[in-house]
Amino acid sequence: MGRALGNWLEGPQLPRDTPPGVRLGLPADGPGSAVGAGPRLAAFAMDAVIANLLAGVPVLLGLDYSVNARGLAVYLAFLLEELVLVAVNGQTIGMRVIGIRVVRVRDHRPAGWFWSAVRTVLLALAIPAFIWDRDLRGTHDRAAGTVVVRGPARARATASGPAPDHPASGRVEPDRPTSAQRKPAQRKPRPRRRPDPGTHEPTRRPAQ
Repeated sequence: MGRALGNWLEGPQLPRDTPPGVRLGLPADGPGSAVGAGPRLAAFAMDAVIANLLAGVPVLLGLDYSVNARGLAVYLAFLLEELVLVAVNGQTIGMRVIGIRVVRVRDHRPAGWFWSAVRTVLLALAIPAFIWDRDLRGTHDRAAGTVVVRGPARARATASGPAPDHPASGRVEPDRPTSAQRKPAQRKPRPRRRPDPGTHEPTRRPAQ
């Protein structure tokens, strides 16, 4: 139902055989492709457990509060984790374990503080997260201009890679002649040294 409502909100669509995220410039599958509900729910469950542990830290320090107050603390810890980690690194701890991340659609980089705050506020309302479109984006992601993708999505390449012969430096050196093509160096004959007529070399006598 949520997907159908998202399609109605979007208006005209591409053919239904188009993979999710392709019209956003994402690959059809593999790293960088759009993520469905399964991995996101798994990451949500892990983040909820971590938020519960964070809410229990004051109890270890001797602070006792009611069940309702603890529930609110877990809720706030989850939203704080979502805001800070998505803004800084693009993924929460649960997302990192599952292997997904939140990126901006236009350049595939982290959303930043402002749009992460917009996304977190709508996520706190719960309902926008259950209304998604054919690109598997919830309303909170659509409002923030973000998308959840698989793997370490990188920014689009703007230049070609280095030359295959020199991957480290990217420089291309001219071809050098092989040993068979090299010609042996010709040595010039040295002129013989003539003895000085004014000098007389002593004759050496054989040893007796």
